[in-house]
Amino acid sequence: MIVIDIEKKMRTYEGNKVLRLNTQFTKGAITKIYGPSGSGKTTLLKIIAGLIIPEMAKITVNNELWQDTARGINLSPQQRKTGFVFQNYALFPNMTVKQHLEYATGDKLWIERLLHFGKLETLTKHKPEYLSGGQQQRLAILRALAIKPQVLLMDEPFSALDPEMRGMIITGLKALVGELGSTCLIVSHNPDEIDTVDAPLNLP
Repeated sequence: MIVIDIEKKMRTYEGNKVLRLNTQFTKGAITKIYGPSGSGKTTLLKIIAGLIIPEMAKITVNNELWQDTARGINLSPQQRKTGFVFQNYALFPNMTVKQHLEYATGDKLWIERLLHFGKLETLTKHKPEYLSGGQQQRLAILRALAIKPQVLLMDEPFSALDPEMRGMIITGLKALVGELGSTCLIVSHNPDEIDTVDAPLNLP
């Protein structure tokens, strides 16, 4: 479970804005975060991951204090070990599909399971430039899952997938998140894109 109380000043195309959020996210469940551009969806994920430092924050994950600005506590991104799916995928150009996963984990059985889940088992020796946009996106999802994260943060992770593949990945993702006991947050611009998740959060 993530318990979060944050305040972050943001600059948007509409001018200055403040992201304020005091809520909690359930362990073993998926929360969809949606809202208009500039509402702070990606900023929220990066704050949880430790990639952005807010003016005020208290973040607790599974009873472990990750950040408390009032007390000067702030775990590094490496210490938080979140699984993060970036909107631009952030893949390594010189690594093959399998090397991306091996970089994250040495568990060969888990790697094989992820490759099957992402339908990439026949593309293990391919580098990102030889993958389609949808295949790259699936690889980014698998890499984030490879570390078996307690927190999985996903920024527009299904935008390049066709409806059939998206449905398959979401169904499998829900099962894996429940199995791992992860807390998963998915950012989407489209409130109807992920209609089978456990809970929605709308940022105005």
